[in-house]
Amino acid sequence: MINKKVGIIGVGNVGSTLAYTLAHKGICSSIILKDIRENIVEAMALDISQSANAAKSHTTVHAAKNANDLEGCDVIVITAGIPRKPGMSRDDLLLTNAKILKSVIDEIKVYSPDAIIIVVSNPLDAMVYAALKTSGFKKEQVLGMAGILDSARMSHFILEKLGFGAGQIESSVMGGHGDDMVPLPNHSTVAGVALNELLSQEEIEQIIEKTKNGGLQIVKLLETGSAYYAPAHATSLMVEAILDNKKKIYPCSVMLDGEYGYKNVVAGVPVMLGSKGVEKIMELKLTDEQKRLFANSVDSVQSLINVLEERFF
Repeated sequence: MINKKVGIIGVGNVGSTLAYTLAHKGICSSIILKDIRENIVEAMALDISQSANAAKSHTTVHAAKNANDLEGCDVIVITAGIPRKPGMSRDDLLLTNAKILKSVIDEIKVYSPDAIIIVVSNPLDAMVYAALKTSGFKKEQVLGMAGILDSARMSHFILEKLGFGAGQIESSVMGGHGDDMVPLPNHSTVAGVALNELLSQEEIEQIIEKTKNGGLQIVKLLETGSAYYAPAHATSLMVEAILDNKKKIYPCSVMLDGEYGYKNVVAGVPVMLGSKGVEKIMELKLTDEQKRLFANSVDSVQSLINVLEERFF
C-alpha cells in the first residue's frame, strides 16, 4: 500500500461505500473523494477516515478541494452521473452522462494521466467507450465494473436455489451490463462441480433470468435508488487487483481489439487485472448459442456507441 493513491469521482451511495470498503481494507495510503456536493463529501471523508482509525487502518481519506488534489492517483474510479429520470430517454441519459464523464476525464488527463480508470457510471459499456475516446488513453488503462457484480448476483441466485455452497460458487457472466448480459452456466461451478450436475436445465434458466433482472429487482424494492453494497465491493476487488498487481482474472467491460471476433466495441469479458490495468483478455470457448447471445449483447452496446458517434464526438 506504500504511497498508493485512489481517487473516487462521484461520491453517492456507490462511491461512499467504495471509499469505506477500501479504507477498511487498508490497501492504499490515501483516498481522495471528489463530488460537486463539497460539504457532503467533506463530511463523508471525515466520517470514513474516523472509521478507518477505529479499524486501525493506515489509509487516510480526504475531500478534494480542487481538481489538482487528484494529482498522482494510481487508480481513479468514476461513478459520477445521473440516474434515468421519468420522461428521459435512454439516449438522453447516455448523452448527459457522457458530458459529465468528459469533464471528469479532462481533469484526469491533466493531473493523473497515468492512472488506471475504472468506470462505474451507466450506461456502463458506452461510458467506457466514451472515456477511452475522450481521453485518448490506451485501451488497457480504461475499464468498467460490471461482470464481477453480475457474476456475484448469479452466485447468490445459485446459492438461493441450492441451499448450500456458500463461498464456493464461481459464476461467469459475459457481455454488456444490461438485459442482454450472457450468464455462462457451463463456466460456473460449485466447489468445482459443474452447475449442470447440480441443477436441472429449467432451474438454470430460472437463475439466468433472475441474474439479468438482479439490479432491477433492487431498484423496484428501494423505489428511490439502486444497489450500492455489491457494486462497491465488486469495484474494490478490481482496485485491489490493480494496486497489488495480483494478476486476478475478473469479468470486466473493456475495449475489444479482435477478441471474440469484435473490434472497436466495448463488452464484458474475463480479463487479467494487474498494475498495468487490463493485462490480458481471456477468450473462453463459447457454445453456438452463447456466441449468438454475445453477438446480441454487443449489438446493444454498439447501438449506444453509434449515438455517441453521431451526437457527441
